[in-house]
Amino acid sequence: MKHTSTLTITSLLSILLFSFHLSDDIARGFEPGGFRQISPILIMVVWLFATLLLTGRRVGYVIILLASILASLMPLAHMRGAGLVGGRIANSNGKFFFVWTLLAVGVTALFSVILSVRGLWLSRRSHASEAEKT
Repeated sequence: MKHTSTLTITSLLSILLFSFHLSDDIARGFEPGGFRQISPILIMVVWLFATLLLTGRRVGYVIILLASILASLMPLAHMRGAGLVGGRIANSNGKFFFVWTLLAVGVTALFSVILSVRGLWLSRRSHASEAEKT
């Protein structure tokens, strides 16, 4: 499997899991719904654009890298304190799905970080070798 295909798959999976987790946050009342969610929606749109249309380009790698770093920090933000978010999750229904999506987002996003750094490194090396040929 090509490097870019693996990055595309893991990035798409991270976006999907991120949207599940954000939806769960809104449904539980941890995040307000409505227009205040325009920022996460725009982040997901730019991330999706980079994943699907800027594949293999440096700017695409950089956008995926930044979005993946943010997404990989989500578990750290949510899992501080006793019982996840001050115990509100530990005593609620659906806690397995909440925790599972949180961990899955962290894993897939961190893997996307690694793959995008690798892609940037490989594109840097190939760009340098092309410059030497001219």
